[in-house]
Amino acid sequence: MTGAGGGSGAVAETGGMTDLAGVEQRWAAYFRWGPYGMLAAGTVLSLATVDVVGMSSAERYTAVALTGAAIILQLAWGWWSRDRPLAPSVPGACYYFTRWALGFALSWCNPFFAFYAAAGFVGPERLLRGRALPLGLLGTAVTIAGSQSGGMPPHGPLAWAVFGGLLCIHVSLIVVFGRLAAREEERTRIQTDTIGELERTNAALQQALDENAALHAQLLVQAREAGVADERRRLAAEIHDTIAQGLTGIIAQLQVVANTPDPDLAREHAARATDLARHSLGEARRSVHNLAPVALAHDGLPEALEKTASEWSERTGVHARFTVTGTVEQLHDEVAATLLRIAQEALSNTARHARASRVGVTLSFMGDEVTLDIRDDGRGFDRTAVREHTSTGGFGLPGMCARAERIAGSLTVESEPGHGTAVSARVPLVRHD
Repeated sequence: MTGAGGGSGAVAETGGMTDLAGVEQRWAAYFRWGPYGMLAAGTVLSLATVDVVGMSSAERYTAVALTGAAIILQLAWGWWSRDRPLAPSVPGACYYFTRWALGFALSWCNPFFAFYAAAGFVGPERLLRGRALPLGLLGTAVTIAGSQSGGMPPHGPLAWAVFGGLLCIHVSLIVVFGRLAAREEERTRIQTDTIGELERTNAALQQALDENAALHAQLLVQAREAGVADERRRLAAEIHDTIAQGLTGIIAQLQVVANTPDPDLAREHAARATDLARHSLGEARRSVHNLAPVALAHDGLPEALEKTASEWSERTGVHARFTVTGTVEQLHDEVAATLLRIAQEALSNTARHARASRVGVTLSFMGDEVTLDIRDDGRGFDRTAVREHTSTGGFGLPGMCARAERIAGSLTVESEPGHGTAVSARVPLVRHD
């Protein structure tokens, strides 16, 4: 249970959590100087009503002595508490009850000294704890009710009835405001704990974001370094599979031309050698084009993919359609390059193996992810066989999987014989620095 002043203190603390030290300083200033003012008000009114109240000479001398004692008490409290934090303690309880006793005695002499006794209603929870708090408030309520009923002690049944009624009212108000103050203090405590928890959570979240950003940066650096080695392996495989085989065929055809006396046969093999040379030149140009994604030098990923699909369609004669969905973001260079490489490799595989009539390329921006889908209506293949091939290494699908995984992404393949193929790459959306 706390008094009306306790509620004010709780509200002040709630409204000024960032100025808690200033609030405590103001409370300390009140306890040091406030009772002086309340004692002065009670003394002035008592002097003005000496004849009205009918104070005897003994009561006058007693009031003077008690007023002096109250001043000495306040001086002693100010000296003791000046370098100490304001909190419930044994000296604080002694100060409170001594002040209450002086206020009660002064109110007995003259009811207008109740102004001094009313100091017990202001901030009692800062001096008292436990059972001492309601006891101190009850004593203050008795003093105030007695002064309001005409002074202590009440004279006659009516005066006692009035005193009892006033005391009940004061006690009820103390209970009501005490509960309100307790709820306010509990709400303040919960808000303080919540704010503290939010601050800790925000700090942890910021730390996680910083760590995540550092991991992304490290991941992209590793992807760039690993991409160099991957490009070397891919280019070596393409040279072996296309250009080297083409050159071998050219040599074989030219050897036939050199060793045959038949002019018609020589011309036929020379034409084959020319066709192989042209095909090998085209493969060499394609490998050089894929070695560095020059399409990203002046265009974003959507424009580069659209041009890649269009050029692939012109080269192969297969209709290719590009679509972009979602809100387009400017991606980090490594992410854009990785997706472009995957698209080029998937289209290359389609041209080599799928025998498709239509191909769809879709780039989707979905929140914190980017998805690239390449679908064709070709002959498809057995996914089990592809998984076995993928597990043994090689290029093509394994290379695309490795590219996606290097930037914390993934690649899935869906295909059935006779029902086409779908390649889907999902990677984190890392924006351009």
